[in-house]
Amino acid sequence: MDTTQRSDQQRSADRRRRELLEAADRVVLRDGPGASMNAIAAEAGITKPILYRHFGDKGGLYAALAKRHTDALLASLRAALDAPAERRARVEATLDTYLAAIEARPQVYRFLMHPADATSQGEGGGDQGFDVGLHSAPLLRRLGEELADVIEERLDLGPQGERLSRVWGHGIVGMMHAAGDWWLGERPCSRSELVTCLADLLWGRLAAAGDRVGGPGF
Repeated sequence: MDTTQRSDQQRSADRRRRELLEAADRVVLRDGPGASMNAIAAEAGITKPILYRHFGDKGGLYAALAKRHTDALLASLRAALDAPAERRARVEATLDTYLAAIEARPQVYRFLMHPADATSQGEGGGDQGFDVGLHSAPLLRRLGEELADVIEERLDLGPQGERLSRVWGHGIVGMMHAAGDWWLGERPCSRSELVTCLADLLWGRLAAAGDRVGGPGF
């Protein structure tokens, strides 16, 4: 098989994978954590064994969907952090970007963070035993590392800057996730009120740290 044939086959495989992920997205938007491999296969017009051939199992499909949505979320968060505005305004915009994303697609959020909800409700289709922690923890860890990189790039935190940036990055993501999860479930206040409260919580040493010389600031 020559290089051209291999390239054509790879493009065809990539296109088919995108089509299957788009079908999975449609089912997740409809069913949330209850999205099953059977329903996704039916939506894609294929059999369940063919879906397994592409993703292995529900964990493999979850990982592919998580990367798809995390990539999009990270791009939005970086855009908010890089916007030309005062530091507090950018922090608030970043918090709001995350909360707006989970508010706009709550079923996707619940599928990514609470897929075990479906098994606790007795969902069939052979998807029982799906470990939410096994799959959602890497997603949150990736967000934490990405935010840590942004903090280290933009703030002068002294000789312990790398360690402190990682602590803050993971801590802020943990705060956003926990507060957002609670807020999405109970809706105790408006999104803007939650953003203000979380920004107030952060507005301690983060506000006092100096920007790196020559950098865009945070």
